[in-house]
Amino acid sequence: MFLIVFYDIKTGKRSPKVLKYLRRQLVWVQNSVFEGEVTELQLKQIKDTLEGLINKEKDSVIIYSFASMQYSKRTVIGIEKNSTDGFI
Repeated sequence: MFLIVFYDIKTGKRSPKVLKYLRRQLVWVQNSVFEGEVTELQLKQIKDTLEGLINKEKDSVIIYSFASMQYSKRTVIGIEKNSTDGFI
């Protein structure tokens, strides 16, 4: 499955931990946005880990999951921060 993950962390302490973790799991595409192909098990692990890293009363993580990217199109307007041409 394909994921797009967005996060908004309210303090400086947790944000680098979330960034570092997600960079190991997915492809960084822009500031607090990541994307990539994962299995069901990997998705569960990502969710579980993020729940442990964030403060649910102050922070936000949004995960979009798609069974297939067959009917999708990705368009970048302006600077592409991290090319994923070979990834999608």
